[in-house]
Amino acid sequence: MLRTPQMSDFPAWAELRAASREFLTPWEPLWASDELSRASFRRRVRHYLRDLREDVGYALFIFAASNRAMVGGLTLCNVRRGVTQSCTLGYWIGAKYAQQGYMTAAIRAVIPFVFDSLELHRLEAACLPSNAASIKLLEKTGFKREGLARRYLRINGVWQDHLLYALLDTDTRR
Repeated sequence: MLRTPQMSDFPAWAELRAASREFLTPWEPLWASDELSRASFRRRVRHYLRDLREDVGYALFIFAASNRAMVGGLTLCNVRRGVTQSCTLGYWIGAKYAQQGYMTAAIRAVIPFVFDSLELHRLEAACLPSNAASIKLLEKTGFKREGLARRYLRINGVWQDHLLYALLDTDTRR
């Protein structure tokens, strides 16, 4: 199940992120000192709601259908209209839910939203060349590798190269 974040999600989000910190650290920007605080989460939710209103981003939390446990999250950010009609996919999964198919299902569920509801043409994603699980996920869900962006994102405090992937509205959906 996918839905927009709510303040009531704070306890589950903070617990999952705290328990997954070591697992997530190699793949994410540095965490702020107050990363897991209620105030930080409130700012995050406000940011998500503003992006939603302005049609520039869509944040979704992922919940297991069986027990409604939060398992991760994904974002559709940098929504660009005009001649581009594209956005960027970002995602994270809690350590204890990794490699169980939750993110594959979530990405497959969000693809029709991107192309049919938002009417975008292109969905982009990037991952570290050393992140074999992410590469497998993107390729399994139909993304095509397009190249390498040198020092593309600052991950864990270091500017790092990323593999660039994209899925087009005309590509075969998996």
